[in-house]
Amino acid sequence: MGDGRAPVSMWQRCSIRTRLTVITSAVMALICTVIVVLAVIAIRQNVREYRAKNLVGRAVEISQQVRENGHVPPLPDSPGSAIQVFNPSGVLVAATPNVAHAPPMNRLVSRATVYATRNICDLRAFPGECKIGIYFPFHMTDGMWRLHMVVPDVPWYVNLRLLGALLAGWILLVGATALAAYRIVSRTLAPVDAMTSKLAEITVGDLSQRVPVPWFHDELRRLAERANQTLDRAETAVERQRRFASDASHDLRSPLTAIHTEIEEALLHPEDTDWENTAQTLLDSVERLQSLVTSLLQVARLDAGAPARRDPVDLAELVTSELALRPRGVAIAERLTPGVTVSGDRLHLARLLGNLLDNAERHAESTVTVTVIREGGTGVLEVLDDGDGIPPEQREAVFQRFVRLDSSRKKDAGGTGLGLPIARQIAENHGGTLRIADCPRGARFVLRLPLRE
Repeated sequence: MGDGRAPVSMWQRCSIRTRLTVITSAVMALICTVIVVLAVIAIRQNVREYRAKNLVGRAVEISQQVRENGHVPPLPDSPGSAIQVFNPSGVLVAATPNVAHAPPMNRLVSRATVYATRNICDLRAFPGECKIGIYFPFHMTDGMWRLHMVVPDVPWYVNLRLLGALLAGWILLVGATALAAYRIVSRTLAPVDAMTSKLAEITVGDLSQRVPVPWFHDELRRLAERANQTLDRAETAVERQRRFASDASHDLRSPLTAIHTEIEEALLHPEDTDWENTAQTLLDSVERLQSLVTSLLQVARLDAGAPARRDPVDLAELVTSELALRPRGVAIAERLTPGVTVSGDRLHLARLLGNLLDNAERHAESTVTVTVIREGGTGVLEVLDDGDGIPPEQREAVFQRFVRLDSSRKKDAGGTGLGLPIARQIAENHGGTLRIADCPRGARFVLRLPLRE
């Protein structure tokens, strides 16, 4: 049974340089063929005109001899030629042996008073052949005499030498074109071969190598640069995945180790174990593990680059509904401008807001302020706490995965270090930004999203 794929032709199996060489050679062969045909036609026409002129000259010479001598001189008998001479009465007075008993060879003009040349085919003496003929009338004392003469026509190829020379030139030009095209295409594709070889050497374990960039600023150079940019992104993504796997394994190991230790100690001294306290400790570790796993799954989904929904989301309404569902550990002040609508996935934006609120409540002394405003074509959501704030040199660090500042560890030792990185990635997936802005006190997180048109 077949695999459902269309059969691959021999032409499809050929390399680019072979296909381009064949196409170039075919075009040159066509051009050379047209030139050869036109040259043969022109040369043949010139040779025919030359023969016709010679025929006229021979006719004039014979007519002069008849006038001078009073009779027809001996007629030359050459292969493929024929001559007839008629007196004013239409009697054949002289002829070459091959047309001695034939009718006039130029019947259509045998009564004309001026000479004429024409092509004649299928004469009785020359069946299946074409000739160049002349009808030449000339005056004598007794009236109008008529001379009929034919010579072989020029063949379509003129002569074998000319045909051989033209064919040799045709072969030489086509062959030279094919060779030149193959070399030029090979030289042009040499950077592609170099890039292909280098890409074949690059493995997942070593993405540090880059393809060579051609010297000329052309399409191949842009291809090499794009390939290197792709390799840069791949190396960054792989490195990020490695760090993610390392950090995730470390953070997963901590609650698992705590659970294992609690259970092991309880089993070693079952009679001295406070099972209710142990269960509560295990529950805390499981909740932390569950929170970490949930965050890791969210990170994996965001890294997969799945397209987010683009539904209309009113930021003020989103804040109101999310705050209504949250247990409040601190006071939350709302400064909401209605009608600030953006396009996005409501669940993802709710997760972003929840992560910002979790972080703010963790560090706030007494109050968290949530603001929604419109600035130009951008919707702005700000979450401000009145805590100790974040030093400017560490503001970007908090958006890195599993990074937790010392102040954060003191406030909540069970955090995952993934909340803020997830929030920023959701913002970027929606075409927005998430930054930490300056403020007199506390940390001020500013989300900017393009407004829905």
